Formats: sequence, C-alpha cells, structure tokens
Amino acid sequence: MSRYNSVFKPDLFDGQTIIVTGGGSGIGRCTAHELASLGGKVILIGRKEEKLIRVTQEIQEDGGQAGWYALDIRQEDNVADTVANIIKDHGAIHGLVNNAGGQFPAPLSAINQKGFETVVRTNLVGGFLMAREVFNQSMEKTGGAIVNIVADMWNGMPMMGHSGAARAGMDNLTKTAALEWADSGVRVNAIAPGWIASSGMDTYNDAVRAIIPMLKEAVPLKRMGEEAEVSGAIAFLLSPAAAFITGTTLCIDGAAPMMSTMYPTPSHDKSQPFNGFHRAVKPQVLQEADNGDS
Repeated sequence: MSRYNSVFKPDLFDGQTIIVTGGGSGIGRCTAHELASLGGKVILIGRKEEKLIRVTQEIQEDGGQAGWYALDIRQEDNVADTVANIIKDHGAIHGLVNNAGGQFPAPLSAINQKGFETVVRTNLVGGFLMAREVFNQSMEKTGGAIVNIVADMWNGMPMMGHSGAARAGMDNLTKTAALEWADSGVRVNAIAPGWIASSGMDTYNDAVRAIIPMLKEAVPLKRMGEEAEVSGAIAFLLSPAAAFITGTTLCIDGAAPMMSTMYPTPSHDKSQPFNGFHRAVKPQVLQEADNGDS
C-alpha cells in the first residue's frame, strides 16, 4: 500500500482528533492525509460533500482514520452545532487547522461591498468562529493547538486586496488568541504559504492562469512550493516539538517577499522540492505549461 512519506514518526498524533477545514482539496487535503498517516483521527470540514467523501475514502484506503461534516464556516450557529457534534461523536478536539478560504482576483476599484465582505467572512470570520467554538467547547478544558492559514500578504496583495486584508486580520487574530488562551494550554500559530502548486490554481480565469507558470521566477528558490512542504510545517506546529512556539506566523514562500531588483537571483535548479504526498496531483495549469500548451 502506498503511504504518505512524512518526515515525522508514524505515531505522532495517535489518539488525537484534529479538524481540518477546507479538507476536500489542495493544501487541506494534503494536510489531512499527512495527519492521518501519523495516527491522527482527522475530521474534514467543507461545503461540498462529494469532495469530503472522496478524501475521507482516500485516507481510509490508506489505512488512516477520517470523518467529515459538511459546513459553511461563515454560519455561526452551524459552526457551534457542528463542533458540538464532533465532540459528541469523537471526543475532545486536540488540533484545529483553519485552512478553509477563497477569493477572486480583482482590483480594489472593482470590488463591491458584497464581494469584499464575502471574502473577509470566508478568510477571517469563519476561521474566528471555528477557533472560538473549538476553544470554548473543548480546548479551554483540555488544551490543544491551532494552526491558521494566512498568505504572503506582507507587501500588500494587489488584485487580492480583500483576501490580503482578511489574511492580515487572521495574522493579528493569531497573536491575540495565543495570548488570551495560553493559560488554558492552547497554542495558536499561523502558516503563510506563498506560491504553492495546488489545485486552487486551476480555479482562476485565463488572465491569471497565463501568469501562474511565470511566478517561480519571482522566487529566489526558482520554483513553486509543494503542498507537502506546507503540510509538514503544519504538522510540526501541531506537534509537541513546537511546545514553546505560539503567536507566530511561519512563512512557507521560498523568500519571495525578499526578492529585490538590487540583488536579482540568477536562474538555478539547486532547490529540490519535498514530494511527500503520495496522492499529489500537479495543477492542470502547470501541466499545460510543462507540455508547452497555450
């Protein structure tokens, strides 16, 4: 049987229940697979049942434990009810990966209020609701670890201003939660992925898709990141090895924000990716670029 090739010991999360929002695709799917391969009971959350069912079946086929709950994390009452049901069905919650998110490319001048608020509710409010309910209903009593997913928005986020604003808010929320919840034994950190070769790349329009294969040239490592390189960092922050780490955001971006015209990085192939995810699928847009398709 093919298995996830994690760098961590196989029983790292034995006996632990860990929620992964947005677990039906992309980084969330990869993370769910890795956590399950390390002994965790992974609870997938997302809006589309068919995706959740498929990933749950994949994990079970690989010998892991997984379950799923369909949920729109922007609905406060539904979040509270779902977290209560998870605790009733699976016991205490030991970890939460706040991965669910979404956005659309547009300049600020073209984003209406509804569009802006929708992205903020998805990328900030929903993550807050999940963290609050998991804390209030379980982690306040038992402790635990939360990892929020933000983005490379440190220098602004042109064409994604709504998402950048929400992700910056989540970065600050991470720090606040780390302070307020420390005396309950809860650690709260964040991951800021840069350009990661994930299925989300195939959701953009043709204008954005045309740019995607060129993004690696703006990264000192001259490549995009792999889903497993983000998942590994999440697993570390959830693990006991990170017991003295809280309130921080770890950047997984190949140093892209530090690129400078004053010191351009020459092209090279010295940075080799970590391909730990045995079920990874390269985004179609990158497959087309590799094949020379327009």
